[in-house]
Amino acid sequence: MSDQLTFTLENRDRIQAVESSFGPTGKPLFQPGRVLIGEGRLLKQSRRGPQPKAFFLFNDMLVYGSIILHGRWHKNQKIISLEDIELEDMEDGLTMSNQWLIRTPKKSFYVAAASPAEKRAWMEHIEECRSQLLQSASRRRSSTFAVTWIPDSASAICMRCSGKFSFTHRRHHCRHCGFVVCDSCSKERVMLEHIDCTKPLRVCKLCYTGLMKKENRWSGGSDGKSGSYEEDAAAPELELSSNEEPMESHAPSRWVTPEMDSWSPYVYLKPEHTKPLTT
Repeated sequence: MSDQLTFTLENRDRIQAVESSFGPTGKPLFQPGRVLIGEGRLLKQSRRGPQPKAFFLFNDMLVYGSIILHGRWHKNQKIISLEDIELEDMEDGLTMSNQWLIRTPKKSFYVAAASPAEKRAWMEHIEECRSQLLQSASRRRSSTFAVTWIPDSASAICMRCSGKFSFTHRRHHCRHCGFVVCDSCSKERVMLEHIDCTKPLRVCKLCYTGLMKKENRWSGGSDGKSGSYEEDAAAPELELSSNEEPMESHAPSRWVTPEMDSWSPYVYLKPEHTKPLTT
């Protein structure tokens, strides 16, 4: 009983420390029954290339954010419920080794660990926590996921009209297929409710045509109601959601080199205490 109480207090202090590291802009993280399982740094593929991020795994959610002030503080807090996560193992890429894909309804992105062992630890613990959450809380797993964006550096031309990008002819991303496209090829907007239910999002001409055809088929149904784009939006094409992430204040190149000594190790905190006593 004393060990359980000690763990409960230590767990609360750890969660509050993570909460404080995001400052006033972060959301409250502590609540009864929530356990901080592990934490560490991973490379996250953004539209402008790999960026180091601080990740925190809880027994019911995954939290990550940008690293500032040598890792003492964080910003741009993102919270993902574990029932909304689907993992896919990936082979090593050109810019990231030990990588895997994290799919969610609003955002799908690649992350990479410092070693194969750390990658396995992250994936196994995320899957274990997710499985326990779905069983214990009778929650439903998500079936619709956002596509991953093709990084800006992957194409010097629009992937629809082949026009060359320049300072004035800028890159954009179709939220439906993830392709890098120009403004002329992505002027249309549609509602993709699993990503953002409050506003229409940018899509390329080809996806817009396909979505409109699907809507027409749905609207011709017996109930006369317009259909949803959810099914098409989950197509496994090739990061991110409708919100584009800004460049980090530090150069990411030092995280891409083989020198991994500065990476934070993955820490697994007492797996047997998945639901500590709170009284």
